[in-house]
Amino acid sequence: MEQLKELKNILGQISDLNGTLGLLSWDQETYMPEKGAESRARQMATLAKISHETSTSEKLGNLLSDLNDHEASLEEGSADAAMIRVARRDYGKLTRLPLDFVERQTLARNRAHHAWIRARKESNFSLFQDHLQEMFDLAREYAELMGYEEHPYNAALDDYEQGAKVSEVRETFANLRKDTLPLLRAVIDAGDATDYSILNRPLAAEKQKEFAMRVARDLGLSPEFSRLDTTAHPFQTNFSINDIRITTRYDETYWPTALYGVWHETGHGLYEHGVNPELERTNLARGTSLGIHESQSRMVENMICRSRAFWQHHHADFKAFAPEVVGEASAEDLYRAVNRVQPSLIRVEADELTYNFHIMLRFELELAVFEGSLAIKDLPEAWNQKMQDDLGITPPNDAMGVLQDIHWSAGLIGYFPTYSLGNLYACQLWNAAAKDLGDMDSLIAQGEASRIMGWMRENVHQYGKIYSPRELIQKATGAPLSAEHYVQYLNTKYKDVYRL
Repeated sequence: MEQLKELKNILGQISDLNGTLGLLSWDQETYMPEKGAESRARQMATLAKISHETSTSEKLGNLLSDLNDHEASLEEGSADAAMIRVARRDYGKLTRLPLDFVERQTLARNRAHHAWIRARKESNFSLFQDHLQEMFDLAREYAELMGYEEHPYNAALDDYEQGAKVSEVRETFANLRKDTLPLLRAVIDAGDATDYSILNRPLAAEKQKEFAMRVARDLGLSPEFSRLDTTAHPFQTNFSINDIRITTRYDETYWPTALYGVWHETGHGLYEHGVNPELERTNLARGTSLGIHESQSRMVENMICRSRAFWQHHHADFKAFAPEVVGEASAEDLYRAVNRVQPSLIRVEADELTYNFHIMLRFELELAVFEGSLAIKDLPEAWNQKMQDDLGITPPNDAMGVLQDIHWSAGLIGYFPTYSLGNLYACQLWNAAAKDLGDMDSLIAQGEASRIMGWMRENVHQYGKIYSPRELIQKATGAPLSAEHYVQYLNTKYKDVYRL
């Protein structure tokens, strides 16, 4: 059909433009010289404008209208039907935003980002307060422009986790807190005789890189389609299915930072590479949501690479590779050390058990601000109180509290819940895979963890955005998302680690 062919052509152009934008952004974070910033900003702005104009063109809108009847005739779940549906959804969202709003939002984000950098450096929330107020005002305005059901915050959530609703997230998080807070209290009260000094034994950055990538390759991240580079803030990006970039940072006195950073980003990279090649250069050739994406990264990082079976398999290899680190430590010693639970002020440094409390705090606070029940000026105090209530610690200053994340300065309101939803997705997918693959620990201990990722490729990765996250979890596991799997995982693991 001629219209469908033309739609694919336009989507291919948009994909090429966005891939090039991504490449420029990656280079900006890794290799670009400092003085290249001004020209790079112009280059990226030019490409972004062309991409936006193409994505909102009258030609594309007319094509989508012409394809209404054809879409209705397509089999539900087919790639072509999904491509038209996702294109119509994206087009509808973009064209609801007046140019005036887009310009105001862009300028406000730029001002807010610079104000946040200064406020964080000086640990002074008041320097950021008015800019944050503007971010939330714009988020409310965005919700009105988009339209929503039940709650305006749903419009914000939907950008990152399609179909997510405040009522469902609120209930899920309430149950998660109720079911895991007693475990956290028990772990903290239990005390611990584990020797954690092994984590701080010096290991050269090059050695960290080599071992981390050895494991990543075993999981399926081949250097034929990926590469690892160094940045201050680790991330994964890709410019096509076969061009995956991951980054990490190194701390030679705390080797888990780089190793687990690489393995986390490996999960993201395997997802993007695992998309069906037939979807390349379409709007379906990417992960279906941030939550599903996070499920893959946290599965690799925590469920595979922090498992007892992982260190049983890799102990001898790691000891031969880094005898100065391992010394006389056993596989069991390594397993217990990398699963230490210790409430911390900083989200990105949080352990697996306390991490969700950081996310729930952010969700509850931004929802309260969004609804108007919490004033921006009162955020630092509310933040500190919630940290004390849940984790028993209070930030000594704004930089280590309310100012620690970049998200709000970038207008990413509604983003935080996807991190915890990723944990829930991961455990539910893991249990579904276990029904097909058998004992997952045995696979990992035998060096066959790649089979687990193979199952994920077959049941999750290959579909890209053909299915919404809600549809995908139902298709892959046979059930809607439930926190039950994750709560059971945490209880089983940490009662064992802490001998409760």
